[in-house]
Amino acid sequence: MMIEPRFPEKDCPLCPRLVAFREDNQAKFPDFFNGPVPSFGGIDSEVLVVGLAPGLKGANCTGRPFTGDYAGDLLYPTLKAFGFARGTYGASIDDGFELVNCRITNAVRCVPPQNKTTAAEEKNCRPFLIDEFKAMKNLKVIVALGSVGHNAVIQTLGFKKSQWKFGHNVRHDLPEGPVLFDSYHCSRYNTNTGRLTEEMFHDVFRSVCQEIA
Repeated sequence: MMIEPRFPEKDCPLCPRLVAFREDNQAKFPDFFNGPVPSFGGIDSEVLVVGLAPGLKGANCTGRPFTGDYAGDLLYPTLKAFGFARGTYGASIDDGFELVNCRITNAVRCVPPQNKTTAAEEKNCRPFLIDEFKAMKNLKVIVALGSVGHNAVIQTLGFKKSQWKFGHNVRHDLPEGPVLFDSYHCSRYNTNTGRLTEEMFHDVFRSVCQEIA
């Protein structure tokens, strides 16, 4: 029987800066979720996608990772194209969209100001990511979105960042652990500037599919 890992309380007090930002947003946007955003997808999945943190008017609003964020417009159709999702992504938590053999989480569960986390916040949230890894008994592949997501995975698994360098579509055979694939983050900035194209993003998931085949 799969057991869901520990998750921060809705009023998690661990990061003072994030708490203050949360309280400001609760006043400005009372209809938003405004709390640590839960992971999405089955705990029995073989694939885990790790992002950075919720977006203010995306996941922090809807309560589902990448839902309502610009990045979700590339991530979710890509997951569906490679068999990791079904339904129609409607950028809403009640759109009926489902993940298949895939789970999505963030290194930091609360929205940060200017979309930038601090090292202390990443460290504070790390125990929840550790629990997530341990709870995913079938985990074979981790996809890290961006260098921060990559570093969070490496540190969570107890490795040195200097030994495992981030690189787009780079495969890391981690000792006694899942395979890690890196991708540039599917953010608006990266896609608008051409740093990440749809084809480049698809290449990562082609690699993932080959790994779990």
